[in-house]
Amino acid sequence: MLLTPGATASRPKAVRTPRIAAALIAATASAALVAASAPSPATPLGIGDPLFPHLGNPGYDVASYDIAFTYRGDNRKPLDAITKIDARATAPLEHVNLDFAHGTVGSVEVNGKRARFDTTGEDLVVTPSASIGRGERMRITVRHTSDPVPAEGTEGGWVRTGDGLAMANQADAAHLVFPCNDHPADKALFTFRVTAPKGLTAVANGLPTAKTRSGTATTWAYRTHHPMATELAQVSIGRSSVLHRKGPHGLLVRDVVPTKDREVLERWLKKTPGQIGWMEKKVGRYPFEAYGVLVAEAQTGFELETQTLSLFERELFTRPEYPEWYVDSIMVHELAHQWFGDSVSPRSWSDLWLNEGHATWYEALYADEQAKQPLKDRMRDAYRQSDSWRATGGPPARPKQPAPGQKISIFRPVVYDGSALVLYALRQEIGHRAFDRLQREWVRTHRDGNAATADFVRLASRTAGRDLSGFFDAWLYGEKTPPMPGHPDWDSGK
Repeated sequence: MLLTPGATASRPKAVRTPRIAAALIAATASAALVAASAPSPATPLGIGDPLFPHLGNPGYDVASYDIAFTYRGDNRKPLDAITKIDARATAPLEHVNLDFAHGTVGSVEVNGKRARFDTTGEDLVVTPSASIGRGERMRITVRHTSDPVPAEGTEGGWVRTGDGLAMANQADAAHLVFPCNDHPADKALFTFRVTAPKGLTAVANGLPTAKTRSGTATTWAYRTHHPMATELAQVSIGRSSVLHRKGPHGLLVRDVVPTKDREVLERWLKKTPGQIGWMEKKVGRYPFEAYGVLVAEAQTGFELETQTLSLFERELFTRPEYPEWYVDSIMVHELAHQWFGDSVSPRSWSDLWLNEGHATWYEALYADEQAKQPLKDRMRDAYRQSDSWRATGGPPARPKQPAPGQKISIFRPVVYDGSALVLYALRQEIGHRAFDRLQREWVRTHRDGNAATADFVRLASRTAGRDLSGFFDAWLYGEKTPPMPGHPDWDSGK
């Protein structure tokens, strides 16, 4: 995710702090509780992520989601929805907790049988008719609504656009849209089925599998070919054109834009195949079945790396004060996330620096190589500010935790340029060739999976042929910024 900068006549700022969901209210979902006592009280759970302790749920692993939305043309009214979740129990389960906090639940079934349900905290707690044994598979079917109007004090989830809807679920807002295990540690395959009135087009992650008409409505179906974190789900509904072109190795490049802006945006869209080719030279083959740009007529305040279809604000491409090199580099930032953050997802949110640091690194490297915007100058400027960023937000791999009972944004300057600075220091420490090998090996080894900071440290040490734990301890966890290898004259503001 990357903040869209404000208008300025001078060079745009290199550091951005995105606006992201700042607080989620306790469950706004209302549900009819089937009259029967549960074996034990419904209790909100979480997997214990230090930054989002109430998100994610223990005891099961999701294999796939099949989500159907019915949109009736008014982006102020709830959509009817059915979410089907195929999962395997990793522990005996009396209850199954799902994250869901902004919709009305009509009914729940587990393996075809009606189940009791309740809401507590941000959880939908399901009680099957019989306990689920460890290793057993289950299909949970939830009939619910999905409300595009945010509840007071919340952001994220559905984004209302000028002609419909899009999604922006990062970091903790997917469960404002559909019931799920809302943590990137539990990635799954997704199928979307979206029904919308005549004249509107629906697009989602992955590739199309079907399109059927019934009366004045059309239903589109899409399926991902690779597992995906819930925060990366994307559904777009609007008066859109879907544009196709070829990328490297015949890759499908699919852009979704407001039809009225098709010609205006083409000068930007045609750059994507070349940008993909540039990234492939750096880190290897693109990891998914398709890529493209989704342009939304909305003021979100950010751009977002939703898997296979990155979300961008329309005005990023239409405001004349943004230099061309700058817009290009933002496009590369979200593209780079397809490798770093989407294909290789964080194991916990404290590993976010691996996502944003790498995306910012390739953003800056692209500007350096393609537009003569010196990487060294940007990193030196980041070094000057690094101590203040650490004081405000914590070190790159140890973000400051929220106060008890509160939620805060984790998207701070230290995870952007502050974390790209760590990668610059690493390249200075181990050399360009070893650094490039590390990047390629990282995305190859952990493709379609999750990885943590400790995994990166181990792989970097193996690639360099020496123990780098001391280097990383200082750069990732230190309150003060260490000396920059090769640049003893750089001042971090000490």
